[in-house]
Amino acid sequence: MRENIIKFTDIPNVGPATEQDFKLLGFTSPKQLASQDPYITYENLCQLTRKCHDPCVIDVFIAATKFMSGEPAQKWWYYTAERKEKLLNIKKDYE
Repeated sequence: MRENIIKFTDIPNVGPATEQDFKLLGFTSPKQLASQDPYITYENLCQLTRKCHDPCVIDVFIAATKFMSGEPAQKWWYYTAERKEKLLNIKKDYE
């Protein structure tokens, strides 16, 4: 199934705006997402665009990278709790 994905928008949860984000980040193939850290991808996007994007973008990036890594498709909001926990732990590491 994943081998048939040729456009970013073929990935569940990825629409035209996220596709443009991935292209801006230099990705040329959905398969490249399988090896990416969605948190670093998000940070890179914020740096490239010089603005802080909504944290829900991280959820979409998590959903896309996990799907392309072989995990079952989930709605992007399935990962919201995971993201909040991870960012809380990162914050605690710096306190």
